[in-house]
Amino acid sequence: MSNSLLTKKALAHSLKTLMEHVPLNKISVKHLVDDCGLNRQTFYYHFQDIFELLGWIYQTEALESIAQYRSYNTWTGGFYRIFCYIEANKAFCNNTLDSLGRTHLDAYLYEVTNDLIMGVIQELAGGMEVDAEDKRFIANFYTLAFTGLVIHWMRGGMKDDPKVIIGKLSVLIEGNFAKALHQYEKKLS
Repeated sequence: MSNSLLTKKALAHSLKTLMEHVPLNKISVKHLVDDCGLNRQTFYYHFQDIFELLGWIYQTEALESIAQYRSYNTWTGGFYRIFCYIEANKAFCNNTLDSLGRTHLDAYLYEVTNDLIMGVIQELAGGMEVDAEDKRFIANFYTLAFTGLVIHWMRGGMKDDPKVIIGKLSVLIEGNFAKALHQYEKKLS
């Protein structure tokens, strides 16, 4: 592992640790570098500000964990991994949700969910003539619905079992990806 990656991981670990007890908007770069024994120059060599570090954490920690769940038969596993990440990083995610860094949480949820759903849509659209823009529209619709569901779950204290939520979601959308694709399929004449 490169020194640069080790440094980024050290900064990320310190930010996550600090966010367990301190609101994000109260954490300064000085606070962060003092916690992990680095200097400000080192921080600014890697990140423009704390929000960029926050975005990097969401990007690197979570996107990789769902890569193998981008198919119709495995998408529920990918959604479950998203819930598990949030539960395992509850203080970090809730602190982000209640801060100016909220856009990074939203972007993380949107990106991982959209990536997952686009994988399913691409698989189901195999052999169909569906415009790429229509595929993106379908994926966007389901992505926004799912991210809204996750934010609502977080705001409610994460009390509901993610497996139950995913089970209900699965019943709700079972067959609807394919149905939507068929509705958008270009009719050959």
